[in-house]
Amino acid sequence: MSNKNISSKNGHAFVFSAPSGAGKTSLVNELVKSNKNLHRSISHTTRRVRKGERDGVDYFFVSTKNFDKMVANDEFIEHANVFGAKYGTRRKTVNEQLLAGKDVALDIDWQGARKIKETINDCISIFILPPTMKILKKRLVGRGDLEHQIDSRMEKAISEIQHFEEYDYLVFNDDFEHTLAQLQAIVTASKLKTPRQKITHQEEIRELIEA
Repeated sequence: MSNKNISSKNGHAFVFSAPSGAGKTSLVNELVKSNKNLHRSISHTTRRVRKGERDGVDYFFVSTKNFDKMVANDEFIEHANVFGAKYGTRRKTVNEQLLAGKDVALDIDWQGARKIKETINDCISIFILPPTMKILKKRLVGRGDLEHQIDSRMEKAISEIQHFEEYDYLVFNDDFEHTLAQLQAIVTASKLKTPRQKITHQEEIRELIEA
């Protein structure tokens, strides 16, 4: 089943992208905690489990064989290879959440974001940038990435940043709380757009017009 043409009376899809180490995942997790109707989309991945991660909470960790089977069955809205591992967003899960009126936060790269925007109506896309490349590298070092991983991620970051103009919003993560407030403002504003409000409050609007 395709996501195309899901009505704006359903939930909103929020796409968050950023170079690795920009703080995207931490920001999205805090944003979800602060918005009871916002639910984080949990991606499937073939990469190894990192310390502190839980299957079904952070990711659905699957074998390459099972992942490829899901691809063959067209179960993903989008999927991509990132740093040698495969990631995918399951179509059925996102569909069910949006059709139930839930907002969905998708933490994906620019390739996945491009596919989501082609597939889901009224998708809101946000690109998160670090204040400087020097600070980005410092964050990667601080989280314990290996030297060759850092070099690879820094090189990829330069390529990823070039796609920022494809997004609706651009946010610099120079201060966590300030950036979180900016993301909250985007989520709140999206709910107040006239097309959404017209459908959500159609009864109230009709009563006002007919009064």
